[in-house]
Amino acid sequence: MTTPAPSEPSPPADLPERPWILIAVIALCSVIELVLQLADWQVLNAPRLRLIAYEYGGFWVGLLQSWVPNYPSQPYLMFLTYGFLHGGLLHLVINMATLWSLGLAVLDRVGLKGFVMLYCAALLGGATGFALLASTTAPMVGASGALFGLAGGLLAWGYVDRFTLQEALWPVARAAGLLLTLNVVMWWALDGQLAWETHLGGFVSGWLAAMVIDPRPRQ
Repeated sequence: MTTPAPSEPSPPADLPERPWILIAVIALCSVIELVLQLADWQVLNAPRLRLIAYEYGGFWVGLLQSWVPNYPSQPYLMFLTYGFLHGGLLHLVINMATLWSLGLAVLDRVGLKGFVMLYCAALLGGATGFALLASTTAPMVGASGALFGLAGGLLAWGYVDRFTLQEALWPVARAAGLLLTLNVVMWWALDGQLAWETHLGGFVSGWLAAMVIDPRPRQ
């Protein structure tokens, strides 16, 4: 009598999405900032490299008005490219650590496609908020608009889940209050040099996009 071979166990129904997209974004931002840092430290013979990167990839409100762009599509591409430039190593490390933390939660909720949709919507929304509300002529760089969008999306889903299940909404309000407090503290600590307009635009865009990407409540 032969013994039947044991069948292979079936994989779980809901496997977490592999975070390769987070690794790719973090790697891209890190490589760009590392090259700019090497130029700043004069390891590379390109002392104006950071300025050139900001000139071509940063978000400039003036380009939406009467300024002449460096290349024809710059007024459109800058709505995305600004999010891959940073203002230094500390800026990069804080943003990338936040991206990893929030990104994992978003991937777990909506997978790769949902993450990409939410991240891009937040990038565009952050730039739009800056374009509408900022009065500075300085460039805006950094992934924080997209990160506030991820946070907004997660809070939107938390609100829908809790409201549907008739649970207390206080945790969602508390988290939103903490984000607001963080912005106020950072604005004060940086002597007003904080693109809060980008944070606000990213957060609102992320919240709205999350309701389109996955409007269903979860337990």
